[in-house]
Amino acid sequence: MLGNETSAVTDSFSTGLLEYPHYTRPVKFRDWEVPEVLLSGHHGNIAEWRRKQSLLRTWKKRPELLEQADLTPKEKAWLLSLKSEEERKGKE
Repeated sequence: MLGNETSAVTDSFSTGLLEYPHYTRPVKFRDWEVPEVLLSGHHGNIAEWRRKQSLLRTWKKRPELLEQADLTPKEKAWLLSLKSEEERKGKE
C-alpha cells in the first residue's frame, strides 16, 4: 500500500524516465542547497522543475529511455538545446 496515491504515478517505472532529485531539511547541507524554486511554494514552477530534472537525469544516464518517452514539443526542443550546448562545449 502506498502512503500517497500519486507516488505510483510519478515513479520512474511508470513514467519511463528517471526520477528528479529529492531534497529535505536543512535548506543547506555541506555544499548542497535546496533550489530556490522548491522553496517558492509555486506548484506549477515546482512541477516544471521536477520534469526538467527528470528529463535531464534520463538524458545523462539513460538516454535510450527518451526514445519511448511521451515528450511535449517544448520538452523535445529543450533536450535538443541541451544536446547542442553539449556539442559546442566538446568543440571548444
